[in-house]
Amino acid sequence: MSVEPSAYVKGLPIGQPIPFDADGIPGWEIFPFEGDLKVKPLEAPVLPEPPRNGEAGGPPCGTCAASDEEYIWSDEHWRLRKFDPAAIPALVMLEPRAHHDIGDLPAERAAELGGLFQRIERAILALGGIARVHIMRIGDGAEHLHWWFAARPEGMLQLRGSCLLIWEDVLPKQDPETWAEINRRIAHAMAEGGGAALV
Repeated sequence: MSVEPSAYVKGLPIGQPIPFDADGIPGWEIFPFEGDLKVKPLEAPVLPEPPRNGEAGGPPCGTCAASDEEYIWSDEHWRLRKFDPAAIPALVMLEPRAHHDIGDLPAERAAELGGLFQRIERAILALGGIARVHIMRIGDGAEHLHWWFAARPEGMLQLRGSCLLIWEDVLPKQDPETWAEINRRIAHAMAEGGGAALV
């Protein structure tokens, strides 16, 4: 781990005012906020970075400790995590059972990802009223590999793209009964291709 900032980081305007660029994402119709906004100043880099959940010296891995009750579907190598009711039509997370990040994922597991991505997308699209399923990996919080699958509702063009999960934070959440049925339908669609529905 480096203890000196990279040349890139050294060139950033740390602690200085950053102009608000309305021609970038904040000017797009998908940006969820309006009014007087300002960009936060960049804080000084933290090096070495603190360990993530599951890394040596960090908090224990919550994914490894999680029981299948926290998931809607599983097979021998993978599990599909459920969440509290969301504001968007569907939101699940694919995780390997074994503790791996993308760089050390065994070749056999890595080869399964394409087919799993297709199955999850198809299961979510089968709910109806879904235009797109966004798939993303954000690995800053935990070392244990996790892929997000977020459904954008059909017709809601304002929710397109990279701001979908920001909209998820500000829109009203679905009721628990509806959310449970959404998870059940995704789980059973997944189980048709193998593995077991857990809800």
